[in-house]
Amino acid sequence: MRSIWNGAISFGLVSIPIKLVNATESHTISFRQIHTEDGGRIRYRKVCELEEREVTQAEIGKAYEDADGTIVPITDEDLAHLPLPTAKTIDIVAFVPAERIDPLQMESAYYLAASGAPAAKPYTLLREALKRSRKVAIAKFALRGRERLGMLRVVDDVIAMHGLLWPDEIRAPQGVAPDVDVTVRDQELDLADALMDTLGEVDLQDLHDEYREALEEVIAAKAAGEAPPEAPEPAPGGKVLDLMAALEKSVRAAKRSRGEEAAEEVGEGEAGEAAEEAEVRHLPRGRRTGAPAKKTTARKSAPAAKKTAAKKTTAAAKKSTSGTSKTARSSRSTKKTATTAKGTEKKTPAKKTASRKRTA
Repeated sequence: MRSIWNGAISFGLVSIPIKLVNATESHTISFRQIHTEDGGRIRYRKVCELEEREVTQAEIGKAYEDADGTIVPITDEDLAHLPLPTAKTIDIVAFVPAERIDPLQMESAYYLAASGAPAAKPYTLLREALKRSRKVAIAKFALRGRERLGMLRVVDDVIAMHGLLWPDEIRAPQGVAPDVDVTVRDQELDLADALMDTLGEVDLQDLHDEYREALEEVIAAKAAGEAPPEAPEPAPGGKVLDLMAALEKSVRAAKRSRGEEAAEEVGEGEAGEAAEEAEVRHLPRGRRTGAPAKKTTARKSAPAAKKTAAKKTTAAAKKSTSGTSKTARSSRSTKKTATTAKGTEKKTPAKKTASRKRTA
């Protein structure tokens, strides 16, 4: 890797010659500006305002513009003789716990490489001291025309340095937090904790830039003269009306995605929702393949329904007839019983009268 800065680490009275190397790289896809009518490149030319001509890079220098518009030229030699001890030195000023550093302060990351064999011993000494103390070093250094703040820490067997913003460069978060009083219930916090536990951790090595991959697909399709791939439909969204319900559904969805949802946790309501979601997902838009089948089934089942209804009507009629005949028989037998009873009542007084006469 190519070094971007050469200097030394000042560790008390110990000086460690080092080289500064970029620890990160950008994979962002860059675009060129073109003339849309003919595809010609759009270029920016550096023109001197006084002479009204284009100048080369060798003719361009630095200058400071004062408030009244006065231009003060600054040469590379002027910058090389800055009255700063950190012009070519990473000056360690303190060792603090890593928790003391606010991530908001972190900027670019660099690797510090030992410059030459004599630097190997003091470099290793500083690295092992940082490991054993479990602290980070706070240092000052000058890079790209200004003094900066840095944090040194150990990454594997290398000392890395993070550029830090000065404390007065961090803006206070005033007016950012919600300006209304909100009460969060314990049940909501419990569900939020359950969702966090269900989602779990992730291996950062598995994460990748999907936007860049999609952009590469579009570029490849355009270069091959093909139509670019269609964008997927956005996920349905809406206002969160019930926070508890939203959290519960999120927990269930996270469990389903990980295959951790127990069978007893799936109720009838969830089964209905799953069936409804499956129906919406598996029915393509604009197809009506199910309609003719329903009509054919209805037509085929109509005669059978008529026959069945006729059978039911005949059976009901037979039952009604048998019931009527039974009723008639029962009424006849009732009449006979009544007649017999009347005859018995008439005969009884006669017997009594005859017995009275015999007695007399």
